[in-house]
Amino acid sequence: MAPIQLPDSDSEDELPPAWEERATSNGYVYYVNHQNKTTQWTHPRTGKSKKVAGDLPFGWERETEPGGRTVFIDTKNIQRTYTDPRLAFAVEEIPRNISEVRQRFDAGSTALQVLHGKDLSGKTALITGCNVGIGFETARSLALHGCTVIMACRNQKATEEAIKKIATEKPAAGKKCRFMKLDLGSLRSVQHFVDDIQKDVSHIDMLILNAAVFALPYSLSEDNIETTFQVCHLSHFHLVTSLENLLDHTSRVVVVSSESHRFSNLPATQLSEQLLMPSPQKYWSMMAYNNAKLCNVLFARELGRRWQNKGICVYSLHPGNMVSSSLSRNWWFYRLIFAIVRPFTKSLQQAASTTVYCATATELTGISGQYYNNCYFCTPSVASQNEEMASSLFDISEKLIKQILN
Repeated sequence: MAPIQLPDSDSEDELPPAWEERATSNGYVYYVNHQNKTTQWTHPRTGKSKKVAGDLPFGWERETEPGGRTVFIDTKNIQRTYTDPRLAFAVEEIPRNISEVRQRFDAGSTALQVLHGKDLSGKTALITGCNVGIGFETARSLALHGCTVIMACRNQKATEEAIKKIATEKPAAGKKCRFMKLDLGSLRSVQHFVDDIQKDVSHIDMLILNAAVFALPYSLSEDNIETTFQVCHLSHFHLVTSLENLLDHTSRVVVVSSESHRFSNLPATQLSEQLLMPSPQKYWSMMAYNNAKLCNVLFARELGRRWQNKGICVYSLHPGNMVSSSLSRNWWFYRLIFAIVRPFTKSLQQAASTTVYCATATELTGISGQYYNNCYFCTPSVASQNEEMASSLFDISEKLIKQILN
């Protein structure tokens, strides 16, 4: 039976039937639709956002339950509630432009500095390709601050060794990390991973797409897809879109791209599978990487647009130029270049800072689809801002995945 439609209220600010107003632990107001089981940051009638401020009323206390949910306690009347008593005094926020966000960190900042003073207990992060390099520093930094980290990697032995390193530094942090097998070179592996996660995890706070390959000679995956395109973009696309039900308005999707996206040769119009996956005769490993990194920025932009009403924030970023990581391992020439420039590039801790910033910075709440560098908003390439191109890439990706898995 269809739900009964109750008459609208005469008050613009009064919530429609089935809606509830709640507040996050840092004071941002969000709205829950119990009928559709959705959430959003803006008021369903006014389209405006609100924030609560100030201390709790006299006699009220706040504590965090084991699952991470905040409960408010009226000590005088001995009552407990999940509703912030300050909601009655919430004020509307002035619409904010990303350029108005104050820059707190820069190229020299480290991931641990970004997280200084933060308690991520009760939060869950899923990170791909994080047993070495920038991904490892991202996982390590989050775990050291209390976050539960699912390390989605292909190599179990290497990942378990990485967890031991974290445990040696802080045993409690090591216990927060666990390995789950994920091979981005196989869409079926991604699907198996998704099926396992759905059974084991109820909510993901930070979904960080870190894994990538670089300078690969031409090769095809088991799905008959060019490997760089699949590992850097297509498999991540399938992972994120398949985990949508584990994400909500408190979740963030962070896509690690690169400034290399500026040197892509993909056309802004008439994008096609053939252009995304060129023949061996037209393949160049560096251009394949540039194109895949452009796909990352386009994907984050389009996903942010499509998920805007869900309140799920999506970010793309550049970690640093030619950082000393395992990314260059596939060809001796690139290993040599990376070694030469090493004294002039970021450390791995510095390279992980922008990822961690996008995943945790309070001031980015409600801002989505933007590109970041050195822990601050950065204007991406003209091509990456092309809405037609972003939409076309999304549609082509969905089509490819359906062809392979169906």
